[in-house]
Amino acid sequence: MIQLSIIRIDDYGPWTHTLGFDREHKLQSLQSEIYSYLHHLFSKHNAIVFQNRGDEFFAITNGMSDLDHIIIKTQLNDKFNLPFSITFDYSDTPLSTNLKIHKKHNLNINSVRGNVYTDPSDVIIMHIDIDGVTHASKSKSPYEISSIVLSLHDKMSQFFLDYDSLTFFMGGDNYMVISTVDAINNIKLFLDYISRTMGITLNCGIGHATTARHAVELATKSLDTLRDLRKNNMLHNRVLKLSSNTITKLIPEINT
Repeated sequence: MIQLSIIRIDDYGPWTHTLGFDREHKLQSLQSEIYSYLHHLFSKHNAIVFQNRGDEFFAITNGMSDLDHIIIKTQLNDKFNLPFSITFDYSDTPLSTNLKIHKKHNLNINSVRGNVYTDPSDVIIMHIDIDGVTHASKSKSPYEISSIVLSLHDKMSQFFLDYDSLTFFMGGDNYMVISTVDAINNIKLFLDYISRTMGITLNCGIGHATTARHAVELATKSLDTLRDLRKNNMLHNRVLKLSSNTITKLIPEINT
């Protein structure tokens, strides 16, 4: 089971219009500050936050209670003096959880409401980056690299939606996927697809744990380990999975 919480600034659009035309620098600063503060609040509960839009954030909150969410909403309201709502629920997959929350949100403006999953559960995170993007930046301009990165994000998002998984761009050339077992089982298809259509080689680290923060830690450790081994010509795989029960799994190299 995956527990998701969606944090929104309610009536954000109409509120921004009250700031006048010279408002964009204020809004960008505010959104960045909210994102940073959410990480500060949720990481204490071993949760992780992803920015979906400037006024909307996703958090993987396995292990967090109703009271935890209420306290966080109070802290947000006190710090920013804006109307926040937090809606949370759980389901078998990230996408189905997202859909359950979407159906509830319009009833929960400026509130905290949802269902929490109280049993120990699995969180699977994929951390994906582009192999050799630093070298590519020597021949392409920063904006050209960014165009490639955004195009890849679009393809990645569409591909993993078919496996009920949610993809987020993390900056640089890094992406994270709130994943399902089906998505992991088909990761080689995606790597092959991107290699054929974009001429890009990807590396993927997978983390499997009972909380989001630990799963992200293991996914990043997997990715860093994979890069180090490949750099020293000790390994040719492009996917490595680490689990909290110390199981390590190398997913074999694909033919490209």
